[in-house]
Amino acid sequence: MKPISLIWVVKWALMPADAIITHTDHRLRLLPNNESNKPDWLDAAPALFVLLWSTGFIGSRYALPFAEPFTLTAIRMVIVVSILLGVAAATRAPWPRDWKTGGHIAVAGLLVHATYLSGVLYAIRLELPLGFIALIAGLQPLLTAFLSGMLLNDRLGRIQWLGMGLGFIGVVMVIASKFASDGVRVDALAAATVALLGITLGTLYQKRFCQTMDLRTGGVIQFAATGVLLFALSLVFETRAVVWATQFVFAIFWLAVVLSIGAISLLYLMIRHGAASSVVSLFFLTPSVTAIMAFFLFQESLSALAIGGLVVSACGVALVTRK
Repeated sequence: MKPISLIWVVKWALMPADAIITHTDHRLRLLPNNESNKPDWLDAAPALFVLLWSTGFIGSRYALPFAEPFTLTAIRMVIVVSILLGVAAATRAPWPRDWKTGGHIAVAGLLVHATYLSGVLYAIRLELPLGFIALIAGLQPLLTAFLSGMLLNDRLGRIQWLGMGLGFIGVVMVIASKFASDGVRVDALAAATVALLGITLGTLYQKRFCQTMDLRTGGVIQFAATGVLLFALSLVFETRAVVWATQFVFAIFWLAVVLSIGAISLLYLMIRHGAASSVVSLFFLTPSVTAIMAFFLFQESLSALAIGGLVVSACGVALVTRK
């Protein structure tokens, strides 16, 4: 598992940002392809984002023994909103011009944060392996490319359709390997699928309606909406018991500061300077990076069939998202 995963991580993570972010059809661009406007940090952003995003699965695994999923995420949102409110006030960040704009920002946040995080956490709670969860979430590039064709009028060519087919076959291989070895709970698969749908639709919604969102005040709206919804769900479905162990405190602050503020802001900035379908292709790198982390931290492993599925899916994503 490790040599193949490392090859893919190195190959993609070291790819120049222009090759990853600016290669798609101009109809999908958030901003014109103007090299003079591209920030210097953009070259390092893809590799950094993949690394940070992959630690989210690890941090969630460490935190879940001490709090239930909705409760855990609600606490995480309180921390994030508190920090962003302070930053927004100190920097006098602009708020949305009207309620409609604020509503769009909130909807995007509920999709990207509430749906995705809840799905991932429940999949982990139902003992779906981290690498497997990351692999399902890694289907986002294929789903985004498909939905972009319908919603953003970006049509896939024959090679891209071939890539989508390969990506689907790869995931079927991985799922088959898990059922053949120790089995996978259907409800765990459903939770991971909900996470996939949430972050895919949220990314497209963010691109369509929230292009000018200020990351400080927009983040306050998105995370506050997520926190309110998940706290309400915790009142209905959970006991809201929390064990404030050192491991939990470290994990929750890592998830709040590094993931919810750092990685999400990096994602939105890359989307703003690139295209939705090309930027989200980075999500398919997370299975390899997460699998390596889980191998060393939790002794998780993948069978030969699962490794083959990972490679096939990666090839499919490459065909869909590259010229």
